[in-house]
Amino acid sequence: MATESTADDPIRIAFICVQNAGRSQMATAFAERERERRGLEDRVELRTGGTNPADRVHEEVIEVMDEAGFDIADRTPREISLEECRSCDTVATMGCSTLDVGEVGADVDLRDWALEDPDGSDLEDVREIRDDIERRVVALFDEFSDPA
Repeated sequence: MATESTADDPIRIAFICVQNAGRSQMATAFAERERERRGLEDRVELRTGGTNPADRVHEEVIEVMDEAGFDIADRTPREISLEECRSCDTVATMGCSTLDVGEVGADVDLRDWALEDPDGSDLEDVREIRDDIERRVVALFDEFSDPA
């Protein structure tokens, strides 16, 4: 059930994939940085999760994010519920989700970023995925925030 939003309502964004151990973790880290850079800590709520979470974040993802200045080694993949997704304004799936518009509802901006899975990939490929995710997250924040 959607309600009328006001300028004071937070913007809720979720980044999800199957395992919540790679792409969605990278997207969340970049989104946290963008939220802080733009002074939107009080306006943007972030969620991340997976439909079948892994036990831990993929090692190659931890390594390439560390190269970019992010320590995500202590993050734990978690399950995300359909209700959490329905509470969001935007849900970005990483190209591996079973979610569809009918499940989350027409009021949610559901975007499939169609990214390759970094699990088991060589580091150069994971870096390319990381950089693509960073560009997409910055572009997403550009859509609803004033240029700095």
